[in-house]
Amino acid sequence: MELRKNRIKQRLRDGKHVIAIENLNNPDLVEQFAPNDPHCFWFEGEHFIANPSNIGDLTRASDLINATSIVRVPRPEYQLIYHALDLGAQGIAVPHVKSKEDAELVVRASKFAPLGQRGMFTSRQGIGIENYFKKANDETFVLVFIEDMEAIENLDSILEVNNIDVFFVGPGDLSQELGHIGEQNHPEVNKVVQNTINRITNKGRAAGTVANINSYEWAMQTGASFFLSGALDWINQGFIEFNQYLNKLK
Repeated sequence: MELRKNRIKQRLRDGKHVIAIENLNNPDLVEQFAPNDPHCFWFEGEHFIANPSNIGDLTRASDLINATSIVRVPRPEYQLIYHALDLGAQGIAVPHVKSKEDAELVVRASKFAPLGQRGMFTSRQGIGIENYFKKANDETFVLVFIEDMEAIENLDSILEVNNIDVFFVGPGDLSQELGHIGEQNHPEVNKVVQNTINRITNKGRAAGTVANINSYEWAMQTGASFFLSGALDWINQGFIEFNQYLNKLK
């Protein structure tokens, strides 16, 4: 048996964009999305329901349709990170990484030696895989959030940390710190996001950001290569357009 390849790590290596779909926090919904050939699913553990009781089923559903599974943990904490990976996630997303030390902790918890000190345990991904501990590091996707002004101030040192695949610039929390709470697309927020993405890509690192219904056209022009998009936004927009069409028929 061979270790399952991480589809989005390969896409990034090939210079292609990645779209992560969130809000589908049910295995049946994940499987029904298969005809769209999704790159990956994002299971929300900071603000939503992804937890040890369902991560296994959610990530198995992703495996079945050849989509990478990413779990966002609540905070940069050692055990939370490797627990999600132990339960079968192929990738980890860690919010509020504010310093080089935070970023180093994320890598240490995500990677086995010699790259890190992830707790020794064979996840579902490693069952029957020869030399799993040596191979797992290559296929584990790691993303850290740059979503605090403190992180932006420390960005140069954070970018010195290796074995992080994507530095994700989060406009939501930044909008709050910048005095535009809830206005993720405010010009000042966009300016800070764009400048931060520029700093990341200028260092040869991959950047990510949000690309929802109201921001995807702008986001795709920022230079980012990883985009987080909420399925509910598109579902709601589809319903609105359908309802508007029906009203015209009356």
